[in-house]
Amino acid sequence: MSLETATNYLKKHNLESRIILFKESTATVSEAAHMLNTDEDNIAKSMSFKVDNKPLLIILSGNSKVDNHKYKEYFKEKAHMLSHDEVELLIGHPVGGVCPFGINDDVKIYLDESLKRHDIVYPACGTPNSAVKLKLTELESILNNPTWIDVSKK
Repeated sequence: MSLETATNYLKKHNLESRIILFKESTATVSEAAHMLNTDEDNIAKSMSFKVDNKPLLIILSGNSKVDNHKYKEYFKEKAHMLSHDEVELLIGHPVGGVCPFGINDDVKIYLDESLKRHDIVYPACGTPNSAVKLKLTELESILNNPTWIDVSKK
């Protein structure tokens, strides 16, 4: 179902032909980079958090980590990642396949400045064995009003 909702979302933007499916796992940044034959930093990883009890996604470059101080400064509370069990329920995709396409309506999307190091990025596509090749400008333009933030460690 997750692949289907992500695909349907990308179809609305004529980008479904860019979806890449694998027999092997692409659930981690290193697995995805290996399967896509690209640098880990080109993977657009989606991290799931909760702020004021509402789910949100932060999309970062593959080698980036969230800086807790910057996060707290921006969101005015300590970072609370969703538990493994909460991710699919609150975001709409399973762990390893979380992406910003075809997610639940109440999920706010943030794009981290670390992504700006790349012209091409590879987010997952709803399953732990999928990806989609997008220009960063395409990713930004097809998302529902994403907010650019700087919460990654330098």
